[in-house]
Amino acid sequence: MTLMKSWIESANAPDGEFPLNNLPYGVFSTEGTEPRCGGAIGDMIVDLTALEEEGILTATDDPVLDVPFWNDFMELGPEVWDAYRAKLQTLLADGTDRVAEPYLVPIAEAQMHLPFLVSEYTDFYAGRHHAENVGTMFRGKENALPPNWLSIPIGYNGRASSVVVSGTPVRRPWGQVKGPDDDLPRFAPSARFDIELELGAVVGLPSEGPVTVAEADRMIFGYVLLNDWSARDIQAWEYQPLGPFQAKATATTISAWIVTRAALEPFRVTTPDRTRPLLPYLTEPGPMLYDIDLAVTLAPEGKTPTTIARTNYREMYYSAAQQLAHHTTSGCPMNTGDLLGSGTISGPTKESRGSLLELSWGGKEPVSLETGGTRSFIEDGDTLTLTGHAQGDGYRIGFGRCEGQLLPALKDPFARS
Repeated sequence: MTLMKSWIESANAPDGEFPLNNLPYGVFSTEGTEPRCGGAIGDMIVDLTALEEEGILTATDDPVLDVPFWNDFMELGPEVWDAYRAKLQTLLADGTDRVAEPYLVPIAEAQMHLPFLVSEYTDFYAGRHHAENVGTMFRGKENALPPNWLSIPIGYNGRASSVVVSGTPVRRPWGQVKGPDDDLPRFAPSARFDIELELGAVVGLPSEGPVTVAEADRMIFGYVLLNDWSARDIQAWEYQPLGPFQAKATATTISAWIVTRAALEPFRVTTPDRTRPLLPYLTEPGPMLYDIDLAVTLAPEGKTPTTIARTNYREMYYSAAQQLAHHTTSGCPMNTGDLLGSGTISGPTKESRGSLLELSWGGKEPVSLETGGTRSFIEDGDTLTLTGHAQGDGYRIGFGRCEGQLLPALKDPFARS
């Protein structure tokens, strides 16, 4: 597929993130207005709530964009999603009447909000390179992967309440930690705070019982960039035997725009060769991953950013559709607005590792910054930014930014003003 031309000139830039081929969905506000639904096109946002109110572009006979989230729209299903997107593309295509022009808002003048109500959040551990790196550090190379890892998408239930939109500051957490010189644990701010570069799948359709991988794929409305902030020292003390808990509950940052599954369709790629055959219910009916280039930058406070990692979503061992299908096997209902984190996306080289834990190899090999200094883990004031795009023929499908700055820990977490 090649670039689809729009009468909005900024949407036709070959290196722009939001061409007509993309049209991601988000929630925005401007000064003095309430949050409302919109779509990104070039350097503008088209006010889709206003277009629905005026009867210019509707999804159904009843309003679904009269609320500051996309959940009601997502419940309508893939046929409505595709039909609405096609009508929106026609409305913004080159050569059509510019009836939507009065409803455009510059992205630079908008404040972004969470694009959907997060029903529940599950984070997976489904990148083989990441799992092998972390396992090697903690258990040695021969026992790097847990015995079940090649057969099952491992995951845990996280906190939907701590999911925040890009640009929201994150505060360094307190927790129980136990270092090698400690006889007993102590309560202290995390000293090994980290990021995890992930892609988040947004569930559009609910389920009431087990679904196939193909059915799960159709349930996914779209994808966001996701940073699963992680307190590694808290995690090391608490994770046995039940896995992460408070170490992952501080915050999970997502990008403000939901890139639809339809926009990513031309970029499907197959999952890696299997070391061990999967059980039939996890077999993919076709390519389930996407060719999406990803990057992470770190900027100390007041300084320019350094790119510390580059990788690609195609490195994942399990796709979001496989993860979602597995999630339903127990009969667990999935809800509209559920969020599935892919797990850290790391590649085979040092430069493609998706966390500082891996990049610095547990702090033994600090990462050098272009502005001077090094990082083993995140320091107060640092801003971490995740970006990603799929590269087409003369156009890109971008995700925007997934960004957060780390604030210092509270001096007294139990103080009440």
